[in-house]
Amino acid sequence: QVQLVESGGGLVQAGGSLRLSCAASGRTFSSRPMGWFRQAPGKEREFVAVISWNGAYTYYADSVKGRFTISRDNAKNTVYLQMNSLKPEDTAVYYCAASKGGVLTARPSEYEYWGQGTQVTVSS
Repeated sequence: QVQLVESGGGLVQAGGSLRLSCAASGRTFSSRPMGWFRQAPGKEREFVAVISWNGAYTYYADSVKGRFTISRDNAKNTVYLQMNSLKPEDTAVYYCAASKGGVLTARPSEYEYWGQGTQVTVSS
C-alpha cells in the first residue's frame, strides 16, 4: 500500500517558480515509477511528468518540457516537481501518483495510488 500527500502549491505570478513535494508512505514507494498530473476546472486530468523507480529516466508532457523538472529522493520517500517559467495555463490542481507497474506511462489509468492534490494558481 502507498499513501501520498502533496504540498507546496500556492499563488505565483507568471514567470515565477514553484516547487511541489509529494511525501509517500509504504515500502513499495522506491520500486515503482511516480508521476505528476494536473486538472483544471472543467478539464480532464492530464499527464505532466513521470520518473522511473531509480530516477534514471524521466518523461514530460510537451506543454511543460523545458520548464518543469521531476525528481525523487527514495531515502526520504519524496518526489518533487520543480516548476519554472510558470504560465497562467499551468493553473490547476496538481496530483502525484504511483504507477501500478514498472513501466513509465502517461495514462492515468495505469496509476494505482493518488494524492489529494495541491492547488497551483498562476496570475498574469
